[in-house]
Amino acid sequence: MANRMKRLLIGRPMKSKELEGEKLGRLKALAILSSDALSSVAYGTEQILIALMVAGFAAVWYSIPISIAVLGLLLILILSYRQTIYSYPMGGGAYVVAKHNLGTTTGLLAGSSLLIDYILTVAVSASAGTDAITSAFPSLHDHRVAIATVVILFLTLLNLRGVTESASVLAIPIYLFVVSIFVLIISGVVRYLTGGTHPDIPEIGTAVSNVSLFLLLKAFSSGCSALTGVEAVSNAIPNFKQPAERNAAATLVMMGVILGSMFLGISVLAYWYGITPSSNETVVSQIAASTFGRGFLYYFIQGVTALILFLAANTAYSAFPLLAFMLAKDKYMPHAFMVRGDRLGFSNGILFLAAFSIVLVVLFGGNTENLIPLYAVGVFIPFTLSQLGMMVRWVRQRPKGWGGKLAINTVGMLTTLSITLIFIFTKFAQVWMVFIFLPVVMWLFLRIHRHYVKVADELRIDLSADKPTIKGSTVVVPVAGITRVVSNSIGYAKSLTDNVVAVYVGFDDDSIERMEAKWAEWNPGVRLIVLRSSYRSITRPLLKFIDTVEWKTAETDHITILIPQFVTKHWWQHILHNQTGLLLRTYLFNRKDIVIATVPYHLKH
Repeated sequence: MANRMKRLLIGRPMKSKELEGEKLGRLKALAILSSDALSSVAYGTEQILIALMVAGFAAVWYSIPISIAVLGLLLILILSYRQTIYSYPMGGGAYVVAKHNLGTTTGLLAGSSLLIDYILTVAVSASAGTDAITSAFPSLHDHRVAIATVVILFLTLLNLRGVTESASVLAIPIYLFVVSIFVLIISGVVRYLTGGTHPDIPEIGTAVSNVSLFLLLKAFSSGCSALTGVEAVSNAIPNFKQPAERNAAATLVMMGVILGSMFLGISVLAYWYGITPSSNETVVSQIAASTFGRGFLYYFIQGVTALILFLAANTAYSAFPLLAFMLAKDKYMPHAFMVRGDRLGFSNGILFLAAFSIVLVVLFGGNTENLIPLYAVGVFIPFTLSQLGMMVRWVRQRPKGWGGKLAINTVGMLTTLSITLIFIFTKFAQVWMVFIFLPVVMWLFLRIHRHYVKVADELRIDLSADKPTIKGSTVVVPVAGITRVVSNSIGYAKSLTDNVVAVYVGFDDDSIERMEAKWAEWNPGVRLIVLRSSYRSITRPLLKFIDTVEWKTAETDHITILIPQFVTKHWWQHILHNQTGLLLRTYLFNRKDIVIATVPYHLKH
């Protein structure tokens, strides 16, 4: 039943040789890896305006130069990550760059920042998409958390079905969003040219007395939240069709052009229309309503905006499992993250990402504004470390034309470092948790790595000297009576060795006498040891007996506890029977020098 349900939801298992067919071309990669960056158009301008509104409506004109500055940073990042793609075609982005050029600790800082950022990406995207829906349908405002959770579960299921299938499904709404935003921008420009703008907007350059440098820097850093997701392409190079690095670089440039055009267009329209941020309606919603009214086009734009905000999480679903795979390969995360699922995706990484994202949505009540500062800090730390790592690489290797490449990365590093510091100083009350999460995650990475290294040292053998230790074997079979299950288990035990002992735990004299008499009558050729339990416990007397056997025979024999276990025909029938065997296995599991084996007997009814 469970397997049929799994096949229905996820699809048929795929062969390993089908992996090449799961690679992405440029158009599908643009949809699946750029959705996070492109979706930030829906809230990047809004974050700038929220910061500027402290100084009043007269300060809205600052959104234009700030948006241009954000585009300048976008250009630097595109050029920088394009260099990273060609330098590290195996993917990994900031983690690999920092680890190779700045050391393991710095690499782990970048890796942990990115992992946290991807979890926040899913939470922010789901919450922001919910905001777009509640802007159009205010009656749903109180159900934000439930809506966001359902969307995360849907995306999780979609990604468990495989990269190609999820890309095919997601490409349509993502490109619809791009087209609809450009239609909105063009329509807005036409309306501006025909004189339909806000009558009270301040002219660009108007002096505003209470605007400080601190406020402008805060607004700029807030607008830089539109740049999150830019690094995803460099992390996921292995997902591209060959030539992977060329396709990845082209996809990155396409994403930069589209993102920059849409972001600047929305910022200009927000200024022309005199849009101010509202807790109940997004900036894009207000622009669409001002341009088209609340008709079909308005609801269409709100619908695809909600979809792209939801689907922006898919960038994280593509990049998080790959990054987790690389960390696991380096022994900093559990090896389970290296295992591909039935559909050739890293299923454990996908499920882990979904679970923690839902926890964040619940903890923050689906509030996008509270999540975005954490989200942005998480991505600008890797931005900075990646740029610094590339600077070190150029200085060390000095390839042809390295001076220009170094200049690009230097400007990028200084800019992203400045933004990171601005975020920390201007939004410390909202981002302080990052300074707890990052050290904890790095500490966990180091503990995991230490464990794997010690286990490898302990298990390593000298092929020329270490040979298997050959001992005899003593098999102990706990029995609760004389049944086919016990007969089957003793038969198997005697096939392994002649040194077999059956152990029965009795609670009173009558039950013990009956068991001894029946055993003597049956006479299976195995000695029966009877233990009395004054406190009606089966496991305690058995454990004491096993300790005695272990003490006497550990040097000469392997000790095997062979537990008879019947398997019911239907899963629900398990609850109708005592689980003594399961309890005994649990107690014995951590005991040294004992082998635990189970002999199943399948019931017909």
